Amino acid sequence: MPAQDDAMPGLVVIGGGPAGLMAAETARAAGLTVDLFEAKGSVGRKFLLAGKGGLNLTHSEPRPGFDARYRERQAEVGRWLDDFDADALRAWARGLGVDTYVGSSGRVFPLDRKAAPLLRGWVRRLREDGVRIHVQHRWLGWDADGRLRLATAQGERRVRAGAVVLALGGGSWPQLGSDGAWQTLLHAHGIDVAPLQPANCGFDIGWSAYFAQRHAGAPLKPVVAHWREGGAWHALQGECVVTASGVEGSLVYALSATLREAIARDGGATLQLDLAPGRDLERLQRDLGKPRNGRSLSEHLRRTVGIAGVKAALLHEVLDRAQLGDTALVARTLKRLPLRLLHPRPLAEAISSAGGVRLQALDETLMLRALPGVFCAGEMLDWEAPTGGYLLGACFASGRRAGRSAVAWLHAGAARGADGAGAADPAQNGAGNPSNGEANR
Repeated sequence: MPAQDDAMPGLVVIGGGPAGLMAAETARAAGLTVDLFEAKGSVGRKFLLAGKGGLNLTHSEPRPGFDARYRERQAEVGRWLDDFDADALRAWARGLGVDTYVGSSGRVFPLDRKAAPLLRGWVRRLREDGVRIHVQHRWLGWDADGRLRLATAQGERRVRAGAVVLALGGGSWPQLGSDGAWQTLLHAHGIDVAPLQPANCGFDIGWSAYFAQRHAGAPLKPVVAHWREGGAWHALQGECVVTASGVEGSLVYALSATLREAIARDGGATLQLDLAPGRDLERLQRDLGKPRNGRSLSEHLRRTVGIAGVKAALLHEVLDRAQLGDTALVARTLKRLPLRLLHPRPLAEAISSAGGVRLQALDETLMLRALPGVFCAGEMLDWEAPTGGYLLGACFASGRRAGRSAVAWLHAGAARGADGAGAADPAQNGAGNPSNGEANR
């Protein structure tokens, strides 16, 4: 079947996650015609997954502390947040009839903690406002004439767009659409892309078979993690979970970037856990030194210092029989139990991904320097953040900026055309035109 050829002089958005939907909404509100293409059968699939346990929409942490969560990208992401910060996101949700509240951890949730009502209301409003949503359209790149290539069940469709926003996600949870296939397409046109890596992920340790079989799935709480970074020791209290191969959970996710980088640099990383944060070392030693009166070590730990279950089992993982008889060593180990992390879990299992289109390949409007008129937003960009609302916050904010920038770019092109300086033709100006982008590298 010959390819269907369409001209769409307004904005084309590729990707139906939060960043893509926000770019579409922003551009449509400014009067542009907007067509959004999504590879799956519905939009927002990963957004729905994020809300499965309670949609953590954003965080109440004040800026600039909020910005600092983006580590080395805090300045760039901070500029996106200047346009659309956490308060603006909460007001936007309220406009969809979704009120939010701040939890005890500072995280912000819808009152019903659900993602589906918000997404349904948002998509309904987008359609009513005139955004045309096309599902089961997988982006294949560009043809030699700068047209977007889209695979559909009816055959290939080719679209000439006025401007394009790419919001294709990262590489985690590929079954939901974020499969990272776009990396090859952008590499082919000279776009600098940092390799995708797992973020907010678990890590493998290599437990004994006995420990893994008995304790996989057991929570570790409360515990305090200690790790060395930048020549100093740091600490963070939280919770994590033992898995069949290692550890995962919110405390581990918060440190995943640091741990992943240490493993890449040193071949492994050591995380120390305080299993008894309510007792100092001196008290632990004193309590453990009490007579056992014939009790086993496990019973003695439970009765004297409240250590039982998976926490007691961890002692047996890291100390041998002789060492377990050394009360002072047991106490020190309970306060700083060393876990040697071997490698992060695979990208497909991670909550999010690091890497992506390097921000140096974009100008401040999020337009690709090599492809004028092509903008990028969301998790496909090279930034990362911990869970807690920071991930969605940056996705929404970057989508807003990309949408606004596409509007400005198209309006500037129209003005140039009215002045006789050339029409806003993507084949002329480079929007979606790889051949022009190659020449500009």
